[in-house]
Amino acid sequence: MLEDVTSSAVRVALKGLSQRQRVIADNIANIETPGFLAGRVQFEDALRTAVDGGASPREVAPSIARSLEPTRENGNNVNLDHETLSHMDTVLRYQTMLKALDSKYNLLRSVIKGGA
Repeated sequence: MLEDVTSSAVRVALKGLSQRQRVIADNIANIETPGFLAGRVQFEDALRTAVDGGASPREVAPSIARSLEPTRENGNNVNLDHETLSHMDTVLRYQTMLKALDSKYNLLRSVIKGGA
């Protein structure tokens, strides 16, 4: 498998976005659970720093933190509107990353075949 910076960065982004989807699903599943604090997945800043600094993006791993947003009376802070928008944004970003990876492989395939 090719391991250039672009491919590595896209793979890390896909992994982080996939993790975010799982956390969003967990948040929504626990919307009525007393004391549940919504999870938030972060990886974009670390990925950007690695790429900008010339480090390998492969070393970047998504991190999950609990939201510090205000809670309702039952101690739960899951906001369905926020989760829905985050889900939609994550799906669009995931699709974009898949298209980027597909385009890169199509370009490589074309070069290997001699442009035919």
